[in-house]
Amino acid sequence: MKYPFEKALPILEEIEKAGYEAYFVGGSVRDLLLNREIGDVDIATSATPEEIKGIFSKTVDVGIAHGTVVVLYQGESYEVTTFRSESEYDDFRRPNDVTFIRSLEEDLRRRDFTMNAMAMNKDGEIIDPFDGRAALQNKVIKTVGDASERFHEDALRMMRAVRFVSQLSFAIDSETFQALKEHGKLLSFIAVERITTEFEKLLMGQDYQQAIRLLIETGMYQYLPGLTSYKEELHAFQQLQLDRSFTIEEHWVILLYHFNLPPTEVESFMRGWKQPVKKIRSVQKGLSCLYKRMNSGWGIEELYRAQIELAVSTEKLFNVLMKKDKDYGIKQLEEQWQALPIKERSELAVTGQDLMAWYEQKGGPWIEERLRQIEIAVIKREIRNGKESIREWLFECNQP
Repeated sequence: MKYPFEKALPILEEIEKAGYEAYFVGGSVRDLLLNREIGDVDIATSATPEEIKGIFSKTVDVGIAHGTVVVLYQGESYEVTTFRSESEYDDFRRPNDVTFIRSLEEDLRRRDFTMNAMAMNKDGEIIDPFDGRAALQNKVIKTVGDASERFHEDALRMMRAVRFVSQLSFAIDSETFQALKEHGKLLSFIAVERITTEFEKLLMGQDYQQAIRLLIETGMYQYLPGLTSYKEELHAFQQLQLDRSFTIEEHWVILLYHFNLPPTEVESFMRGWKQPVKKIRSVQKGLSCLYKRMNSGWGIEELYRAQIELAVSTEKLFNVLMKKDKDYGIKQLEEQWQALPIKERSELAVTGQDLMAWYEQKGGPWIEERLRQIEIAVIKREIRNGKESIREWLFECNQP
């Protein structure tokens, strides 16, 4: 049995030894069959949470009301969830009630897509009551049972469906596609943070172009924060070729560039997606730099102000927009950077204290202005980066 299932196997064996059923379930089984990297291993069992806690000495209650207990074993943690059935969903996200059951098939029946509704026993045998294996072979994303019912139970499943298109390069089956078109408005009931997580995974997927196209075709984009009026811009973005080496911040930069969004409006837009301040600032800087690059090349001062990391990122995005190889000109840009006499202000041979002593003045805004002038003179090699050279230059220029 493949790692990490092999490491988790004793959990199944202990549960079975106590007289209950236990299986590996969900995405880990799917990814095993797809020969993809396997992330967290989840376990489903006929044992109740209290029965699981009686079997293992180290457990943590994380979602015990919904049947989930974390088992701590040999330095790893495993979510063990009791087979369950669910009642009606009033908020399009969570069931009103959960009933613990003893049937694996009934537990798998409540899951989102057939490819995620498979289980594997300790001998590596696949239990597949809803033809999930066939869906994998046919590269199709299909809901378990009626698509409209599944999406009414949990509207986030619609975003998950499109995200899987991006990550797996699968297609959506016709019934599921129709339900996406009909029920996109249910996304308005889902917490923005959850939508953002799915959308960013979608952007980072290998086939994000197809996923964006689906958001447009189904109309789902209208129910995503701030995207309602950007149909044509999304279509243009969808035609770009961004490989997986680009960061999520870079995806946001080039997306907002297509929206022609001024850097001053980035914060308001991204707060609508509940983004952290650090990421917002990064995207603002990236977008501002990209706009400048679209209008001019890299002068010495522009490169110095941007710093090399942002400059390289901007140049790669510029190349994508110009339909060039993303690494075109990067080596020359890095060489230009290395040739700079200084890379940042802290490398200047003088400080604000020196200026106050030379001019016999108190501190104030004038120091910032003077240091900026010195920086530019140094990087343009108008003066050498030495204390005496800078002092002579300042007084020769009759700087007040």
